[in-house]
Amino acid sequence: MMIPFKKHFSPSRRKVVKWEVLLHDTLFTASLLTTATLLSAAYFLLSRNTTNIAIIYILAIVVIAQNTAGYIPGIVASLFSVTFINLIFTYPFMELNFILDGYPLTFLGMMIISSLTSTLTTHLKEETQISTEREHMLMEAEKEKMRANLLRAISHDLRTPLTGIIGSAAFYLEQGGQMDEARKSQLVKNIAEDAQWLLHMVENLLSVTRINNQTASVQTTTEPLEEVVSSALQQFHKRMPSAKVQVQIPEEFIMLPMDATLIGQVLINLLENAARHSGSSKPSCLSVTTDNAYVWFHIRDYGSGINPDMLDTLFDGYACEPNSSSDSHKGMGIGLSICKTIVNAHHGQIFARNHEDGAEFIFSLPFGEHTYESEINSSDH
Repeated sequence: MMIPFKKHFSPSRRKVVKWEVLLHDTLFTASLLTTATLLSAAYFLLSRNTTNIAIIYILAIVVIAQNTAGYIPGIVASLFSVTFINLIFTYPFMELNFILDGYPLTFLGMMIISSLTSTLTTHLKEETQISTEREHMLMEAEKEKMRANLLRAISHDLRTPLTGIIGSAAFYLEQGGQMDEARKSQLVKNIAEDAQWLLHMVENLLSVTRINNQTASVQTTTEPLEEVVSSALQQFHKRMPSAKVQVQIPEEFIMLPMDATLIGQVLINLLENAARHSGSSKPSCLSVTTDNAYVWFHIRDYGSGINPDMLDTLFDGYACEPNSSSDSHKGMGIGLSICKTIVNAHHGQIFARNHEDGAEFIFSLPFGEHTYESEINSSDH
């Protein structure tokens, strides 16, 4: 697995960045201390009370520590704050006097509180930054794994139909004069089917380009659920006119945020998988259910089911039985991998399971963007 490397800057570029950060921190610290001093002066003039002025400076120090780099700006702000309080707001005014009765202890306490506040705030900010970078690296690693799975699936799923097309075309050219019309028609039919399969895979690959490469998300619009399902069924029946599907959707009108083209592609992929790989002529079933946060899509077939050893890796990009024959329609990998990519980009979930009479693929879409469920309890759906 490849983990993206961090961007490296040239020495001159690093100097520019360093000076930009230093300038920002200096100006920001100066402006916050100036603002705190003006607010303290206004408070002092209105109330003639210096008790709470230290709180104003501590708040300024916290803001400075949160919005600057490193520990130095916060500590420097602490020193200046203690000095300003002594110079401006401690009698005798406008004179530095650190030996007043009780002031050394006050000075020390103020300095410790300010410095600790600055240090803890800066440390928390650094921990947050480290956590964010770690999450970013994990997301990049997951994206690299997804790309590798897609490439592996493509290499398999494109090779078999291409081999079929090349073999059928070569045989037709070499033996065409000696074949009867039925045999010729069968070869042409095989070529057409393999070409149609290739077109379907290209459409799958093109659909991935609609997903934002940086955020692994999609641009969603609120769509009527019934229309999206109906459109997907129409396209599915154009490709597989003889396939039968029973449909069950809620009676209430449901509007759902999604990229309708991509979700339609998911439905088509899963319905085609059910029709091609179930090993049964019984109609598949497409049903939709809802809960408080999600809409759940169930695509169920009534065939031989899925090898239990494959369930955990079914969506990883290569979903072919180890001992199955490699005809042009055996590869499910690229379609299922793309389904997972699309559903994840919608902040949904997708998984598969077996039931008593076959296999069932289930995926969910949230009613609102960024609605998450901590874990899947597949027995509830």
